[in-house]
Amino acid sequence: MSPRRQAQCRRRLLQAGALLTCSHLCPALGKSSVPVVPAKTLGCSQWPDWQAFAQQFLSQDGRVIDRSSARAHSVSEAQAYALFFSLVANDAGRFEQLLRWTQDNLAAGDLSMRLPAWLWGRRDNGSWGVIDENSASDADLWIAYALGEAGRLWRERRYVALSSLLAERILREESAALPGLGRTLLPGAQGFALAEGRWRLNPSYAPLFLLRWFAARSADARWQELLQSSLILLRESSPRGFAPDWAFYRARPQAAVGDRGAGYFETTQLAAAERVGGYDAIRVYLWLGLTSRDEPARAPLLAHFAPMGDLLAHQDAPPETLDVIDGKATGEGPAGFSEALLPFLAALGRDEPLRAQERRLQMQSVRKDAYYEQVLHLFSTGWREGRFAFGADGSLVPAWAPCAESAH
Repeated sequence: MSPRRQAQCRRRLLQAGALLTCSHLCPALGKSSVPVVPAKTLGCSQWPDWQAFAQQFLSQDGRVIDRSSARAHSVSEAQAYALFFSLVANDAGRFEQLLRWTQDNLAAGDLSMRLPAWLWGRRDNGSWGVIDENSASDADLWIAYALGEAGRLWRERRYVALSSLLAERILREESAALPGLGRTLLPGAQGFALAEGRWRLNPSYAPLFLLRWFAARSADARWQELLQSSLILLRESSPRGFAPDWAFYRARPQAAVGDRGAGYFETTQLAAAERVGGYDAIRVYLWLGLTSRDEPARAPLLAHFAPMGDLLAHQDAPPETLDVIDGKATGEGPAGFSEALLPFLAALGRDEPLRAQERRLQMQSVRKDAYYEQVLHLFSTGWREGRFAFGADGSLVPAWAPCAESAH
């Protein structure tokens, strides 16, 4: 696309008085189902909710602080999400700060050589530093993704190179070949391969659009294998259409890796305390709602998880926890849960439950000092306001550069 054509596309977006899709304005980007609201509403690169988040949680040196914890801790997940939000906001300065703090403090100064530790904060002896060296694969996927897309959108080769190195380390240290499931994303480098041929997995750790992005950009077939095993994980760990926080997979005795019947998810055999969907699982619905309409797995997954939409047709607030087998709901989820479910309900076309959650948020807004709720809020409102979308190949389409040429 020529510079003149790019400028025309941008002008058309700025002048739009109605909701238009990025594909209508910029065919070079491919199709996108997500409407982009007029620039008068967006304020171009200014994102007030991101600025408020940064003021509340972000230190001057680039650390996202959960001030509600006694250790005033930071987690790699928070750093990863903040990198993504700063890219959506076209906030290159904060992106670099976040990256520098993450690399210096969670990866001993070099993300190309090691996975970031997942937990940093005040230690028992009063000193500050890494509390748990283990990694968190969801954070690492988001960091590698944010780096790769920042490199593409900002034309920064250093970010692309670092993304590639981190992606290779994720494959090497945070995935394993499971009998009957194939190459599968583990929640971290250590502690998730259990005794007697069992593994502990997390359905919310691998958003479909992220794995689609890695698979589309890498010649390494293991990313396609991770994508396929994650689709199986999403479906088979939730036999009643309710996502669990954690899933347990067991290999059958003497099973071969390539045998599809060589293993199974234990969901129906678990005790009630182990088949709960709550604070982790809420992201499964959020990620699905954010997924491009042109993703081939989106429609079947929406149909599979439609029971959550059915549940919300009969109660105003999402449950805090849910037994994923018998559907028994416990407690009332925070306002952030309602935020997370808005894109999902919109994708399902469930207008009444959607309006019920919007009414709830008008009466009970997301707590300003609740880190996790604010993250759910930024993902949900940023997408609904048209500040970003994910393409069919997982690529990021930010509102500040809707007609940028792809540098894939």
